[in-house]
Amino acid sequence: MIYLILLLVKHWYTDFVMQTTAMAVSKKSYGSWLGIWHSLQHGIGTAVITFLFGGPTPALWFGLIDALLHYHIDWCKMNYGCQNLSDPKFWSQLGLDQLAHQLCYILYTVFLAAIWL
Repeated sequence: MIYLILLLVKHWYTDFVMQTTAMAVSKKSYGSWLGIWHSLQHGIGTAVITFLFGGPTPALWFGLIDALLHYHIDWCKMNYGCQNLSDPKFWSQLGLDQLAHQLCYILYTVFLAAIWL
């Protein structure tokens, strides 16, 4: 449970504190360096947290998977979601984006637990 909580805190911090406006806007363009950097920050954070609980091999894999999934979830949101903050669809789609990220963290937790059982 502590592992999952740390992943969720990492997600909040990386998405809502560290992410710049330029990063957020750039995620619309596939392959944009700032969008990639944002996702790499997520992957690095996940790798560090996973290392503490599972060692180097799961840390490497989970960090890589998290960076890839985060990038593509965000890209989909930016390209297929509503961008108008005054439209209620924006907020429901932002919630869906966050749910997708949280489900990834739940899966990482389940897989990490399975490694140690």
